[in-house]
Amino acid sequence: MTQQTLPADEGIGPVVEPDAPVAEAGVSGDTAIAVAPQWKLVWWGFKRHKLAMAGLVVTLFIYVLAIFAEFLAPYSSGHYNPDYAYAPPQRLHFVDDGKWGMYVYGYKSKQDPTTLELTWTTDEHKKVPVSLFAKGESYKLFGLIPGDRHLIGPSNGPKGPPMYLIGADRNGHDLLSRIIHGSRVSMSIGLVGVALAFVLGVVLGGVSGFFGGVVDTVIQRGVEFFMSVPTLPLWLGLAAAVPPGWGPLKRYFAVTVILSMIAWTHLARVVRSRFLSLREEDFVTAATIDGASQPRIIFRHMLPSFSSYLIASLTLSIPGMILAETSLSFLGLGLQAPVVSWGVLLQEAQNIRAVATAPWLLLPGATVVVAVLALNFLGDGLRDAADPYKH
Repeated sequence: MTQQTLPADEGIGPVVEPDAPVAEAGVSGDTAIAVAPQWKLVWWGFKRHKLAMAGLVVTLFIYVLAIFAEFLAPYSSGHYNPDYAYAPPQRLHFVDDGKWGMYVYGYKSKQDPTTLELTWTTDEHKKVPVSLFAKGESYKLFGLIPGDRHLIGPSNGPKGPPMYLIGADRNGHDLLSRIIHGSRVSMSIGLVGVALAFVLGVVLGGVSGFFGGVVDTVIQRGVEFFMSVPTLPLWLGLAAAVPPGWGPLKRYFAVTVILSMIAWTHLARVVRSRFLSLREEDFVTAATIDGASQPRIIFRHMLPSFSSYLIASLTLSIPGMILAETSLSFLGLGLQAPVVSWGVLLQEAQNIRAVATAPWLLLPGATVVVAVLALNFLGDGLRDAADPYKH
């Protein structure tokens, strides 16, 4: 931070400017700003955006869940116990008879003889011990590292009485474990889909803006065609065309490609407009006179000049991909079981009767809301921090 010292006769100490970046050792704040690289200016601006910092923390937390899902989830995504269908959430206790010890109370069930509906109550005479780094189902972390320890789980293992911290679904799956495992698919489809759309948008928009003429006309007519088609019916039609016999991985790839085919048009328009304005700039003319090839001019000189905007646009596109996958899966036209995603889990919410008796089935929707808000806050912060007119 810069410090301005007022004259001594005024009796006032140093005045600190709260919004100025911290000066490096031996360098004043104004000098630090003048010599700072672009990425450091963006970081200083980003740190002042409180919601963006909160969004960054939440986003990193969700991706940590996705990466280490096997270890962090109490059970595997396929573990179930049909005897505990729609079991309600259990409260986790931390003190047992005056001593430290985690546990949850067991269940008691009563079946209505007429409707056969189960009513669950807490059995305070039956304690299920819970421990950290509990031994449970075997897994391979990252598909390579074998293990059987879970961050938290019942001490008696998966074959003992269950632990449902946020409840169970109609098949007796642990909803917490399914949400954690579903984060991997839902968050990765956003990254993969946006990456494909990003490449298409940058390449086609860059070629359109750099060369102009007939090439620009053909590409822009294609962009207008995709933008004129109603998005949701096109998604539904393309997703319905996916063969139902395809396995989970093929279907995952197909949904990703379908989403990418729609999401690239806006970025292509923006990149085209930037290239149209940049190709007449002096630094592009100098590079051309110097004998630089066209690919070098595009990728070495023109694209880096607005890379900050591209990063912000990339971040803001991920929530749209997540919402699109969730919508398709909710309607039964996207990913399907046994694949676990937030959209697949929300299919349970189509049964109004089930939701009325088990409202915790809506929690996957809450995770979607949190993830989308965090990514939007993060993207807004990046966009504001990357604005060159604010530095």
